[in-house]
Amino acid sequence: MSLDFRGRRILVTGGARGIGWASAERFLAGGAQVAILDRDEEALAAQTKQAGLCAIPVDLADPAAVRAAVDRAVTLMGGLDGVVNSAGLDLRVPIEAMRDAEWDRLMAVNLTAPMLVCRAAMPHLRRAGGGSIVNVSSGAGLQPLKHRTAYCASKAGLQMFSKALALEAAEFGVRVNAVCPGAVETELFRSSLPADDPNSALQAVRERYALARIAEPDEIAAMIAFLISRDASYMTGTAIAVDGGRTFH
Repeated sequence: MSLDFRGRRILVTGGARGIGWASAERFLAGGAQVAILDRDEEALAAQTKQAGLCAIPVDLADPAAVRAAVDRAVTLMGGLDGVVNSAGLDLRVPIEAMRDAEWDRLMAVNLTAPMLVCRAAMPHLRRAGGGSIVNVSSGAGLQPLKHRTAYCASKAGLQMFSKALALEAAEFGVRVNAVCPGAVETELFRSSLPADDPNSALQAVRERYALARIAEPDEIAAMIAFLISRDASYMTGTAIAVDGGRTFH
């Protein structure tokens, strides 16, 4: 059953594919207007046939471009009621082999970009009388993974950013929560598997989870949609694991 998003205007970063697109589909099914932001213009173009959807290309590591993209989304939708920061990068590399540019780019997309989007969105959310922000963190921000120092640090930082912003935004009626997925069947996840033996690596990943499987993007989108919805009106400052039991298994 779809949640009711009629009259809502929701912005989703990383919205052209994966968890971002699965979330956008849920919002559209519920009657929302949706703006998806992504740097992949080809993937954006493939999604623009949906009614109620606008697609905006942007490099989320560019502060000026982020503000312009958020403002454009607000203009096209006539306001803003919800934000989902789903865009992200992964990096699997031993720390001694990690380059400065790799660390900087990952932090720019995984941690700084959500801040830039939230900062640009806050005046519009206040003007709407409140709203909801969901930042897509990771189970790797709750429990570390080997050779992913940058990724784990960025996702743990995003959780604390969300909690601190929840305190600041509450007086304006804006709720802020984080969702912490485990492994999800996306291109990003597949790209993280070693090319020499992806099947063995995939089985090792499954064994870390109580449910012993990889999630589908829509399973994460279901929690995101709930947190954006009015049904979650008394939830803010949370970091919710949607990870098949990895963080307790």
